Amino acid sequence: MKVRRRGIERLARARWGEGRSVWSADIGDRELVVDSVEVGREPAPSAVAAVMGLDEGTEVWVRRRRFVLEGKPVLLSTSRLPADLVEGSPITRPDTGPGGTYARLADLGHAPVRFREELHSRMPAQDEAERLALPSGVPVVLIARTAFDAGGRVVEVNEMTLDSAAYVLEYDFEA
Repeated sequence: MKVRRRGIERLARARWGEGRSVWSADIGDRELVVDSVEVGREPAPSAVAAVMGLDEGTEVWVRRRRFVLEGKPVLLSTSRLPADLVEGSPITRPDTGPGGTYARLADLGHAPVRFREELHSRMPAQDEAERLALPSGVPVVLIARTAFDAGGRVVEVNEMTLDSAAYVLEYDFEA
């Protein structure tokens, strides 16, 4: 069964503000495991630095994760957050706590209030195909999400690589 990624519902403050994972909107009662978490500081890639309004090479906190649904890898995620904002907070640990990164950003006074997502598709790089256990010929969907706080500051850039065969992307909004 495919993951129905509910693009708007999953990012609602009501979800992460109550300590629930944004994933809870997508998976129902199925088992999701984050089987790989890497956290550390790195220089921001030039495109990310530009989006964040940082000088190229400025260090940011990076959170890399692989999500596995019912035994099948479905998503690779790399979040980058301003180091001056999250230094010393639970965001810099593998387990950020209930509600995840967005709840911790709210604790820091920088709750996301607006998001922008850009979607692209392409064939996977070899390492992506291996990490997602993709059969030959299966493309990936790339989602670049930027989260903004009330002051307009970029508080996260999250680059996600999805197994296209595992997802339906759903966007439900008022006219």
